[in-house]
Formats: sequence, C-alpha cells, structure tokens
Amino acid sequence: MNDPTLFGLCGAALVGLGLYGLLCQPGALRKILAFNLIGSGVFLLFGVIALRGGGVLAAAGRGIDGDPVPQALIITGLVVAFAATSIAVALLLRLAETSGRTTLENEAPPAPSLPGERASRPDGES
Repeated sequence: MNDPTLFGLCGAALVGLGLYGLLCQPGALRKILAFNLIGSGVFLLFGVIALRGGGVLAAAGRGIDGDPVPQALIITGLVVAFAATSIAVALLLRLAETSGRTTLENEAPPAPSLPGERASRPDGES
C-alpha cells in the first residue's frame, strides 16, 4: 500500500468517524468536534488529491511538487474551519451562560389546559 492510498483511507475514516459523532452524539460540543473531524478528513483527502496531481505535473517536466490549487483550498478551508469553530464554541458558551444548559433540545412543553379553564399568563396575572 502506497502513501496516497493510506492517507486517502485515513481521510475516509476521519469522515466516517465524524459522521458517526455528528449523528449519534447528543452534546453540542461533541457535535462541533465531530464536524471538525469531518473537515479534517476532507482536508486530508484534498491533500492526497494535490499530491497525486503534483506527481503528474512533475512527470511532465514542470518541476512542481504539488498542485497549488488544492493546497490553496486546504489553507483557506483551515482558516474558515478555525473561525467557524471559534464562533460555534462562543455561541455554545453563551448558551450555557444564559440558560444553564449545553444541549440544544427544547424543554418539555406545558401541560394542556382543561376545556373551560382560562389560560394563565406566566407572570401570574389573568
């Protein structure tokens, strides 16, 4: 097994683990980390594509070690992923600060009232 194949399989495994975590983990922080795993797997796959493209260009006599377009996409994607993760963690901290919980699930709905009863307002006034 050569290096690009191994890196491609590792990238696919990272994407698979990220999808599992995104779908099966209940906590918001774990979902953020799972989404980062998916991104890391995609960046690794793009790196493999850039490496293989560079091999073709080097064989053609151009002397380029890697295709620069996927490399630029990887660098840009890393910056965007870092910024998005920072915003997501900041929003999660704000949610924990204001509501005291770190899950995105709704609270239990209020019990239905009986017919003929007047609905009371939350502040206690009728």
